[in-house]
Amino acid sequence: VQLQASGGGLVQAGGSLRLSCAVPGSLFSTRTLGWYRQDPGKRRDVVATIGSDGSTDYAASVKGRFTISRDNAKNTIYLQMNSLKPEDTATYYCNADRVYRNEFGEVVYGPNYWGQGTQVTVSS
Repeated sequence: VQLQASGGGLVQAGGSLRLSCAVPGSLFSTRTLGWYRQDPGKRRDVVATIGSDGSTDYAASVKGRFTISRDNAKNTIYLQMNSLKPEDTATYYCNADRVYRNEFGEVVYGPNYWGQGTQVTVSS
């Protein structure tokens, strides 16, 4: 099971990028999906998440600039990043959360699934 992220690159401050992540169907419909980012030597922090019901949540540092969305027909999530700042520079990872509900409605803890990471570099 693998998530496939794409869309990173180099952009000037104030510019925009859109990240994409293809998610296996078995995960797409049941898991909370999200984007995280990580600088070398630092912990991986959540950027934005989207639930199976479409509910979203954002880190304070990106609220109002980033938008997470999902395309149910393509089993893909996106992260639209606008007004990018140099401090947004990081490796971005998509994620399928380990917690989900099974067909009986029971909360189950499974593996955490990650994409391979895509580099976003914002120059000043």
